[in-house]
Amino acid sequence: MIRIVIADDQGMVRAGFAALLSAHADIEVIGQAEDGAQCVELVADLAPDIVLMDVRMPLMDGIEATRTIVAANVETRIIMLTTFDIDDYVFDAIRAGASGFLLKDAPPSELAEAVRIVAGGEALLAPSVTKRVIEHFATGGQKPNRTALPELTDREREILIQVARGASNTEIAASLHIAVQTVKTHVSRILFKLDARDRAQAVIAAYESGLVIPNS
Repeated sequence: MIRIVIADDQGMVRAGFAALLSAHADIEVIGQAEDGAQCVELVADLAPDIVLMDVRMPLMDGIEATRTIVAANVETRIIMLTTFDIDDYVFDAIRAGASGFLLKDAPPSELAEAVRIVAGGEALLAPSVTKRVIEHFATGGQKPNRTALPELTDREREILIQVARGASNTEIAASLHIAVQTVKTHVSRILFKLDARDRAQAVIAAYESGLVIPNS
């Protein structure tokens, strides 16, 4: 059972998300918060698996709440929800430690699947958000630096490149002819070496370092 807390300053939005998610047998909504400060308290009390976190809330916004929750070293993973796909929100949310970023108008089935993906240890960016991440790092004519991030081994860089391009563990395993568990082990080591909470932050590191260049 995936245990969820929903944080949004609009009661009807919280109720709508709760109804949609509670319809799934493997998801349980265990708490609702109307601002970031209340969400931080709920996470401390209830230790949910996932928080659906609105970006814009009074008292403490979703990004600051995410930063506070992550700093507490809890296992809770956070999916940011917003009506805006503005660049600053994306990068601030990921750097704060969010594991996913979805627009509020996403189809109900996509929302439930996002919860499952992030609960399973993966990172999630909505297609429109992914496009903005790529555009943000796009630099005309630049070639990828395959020796970037020297703390990684050649194999780890090879795997991170595929992660940054959106490949799943299964797809990476098939491409490199290795076991899925081996890929998971490499990904864990990559996250540790980069001090990244999850794949989303590792992807940003891959682009920022020049290891991966859009369309390379």
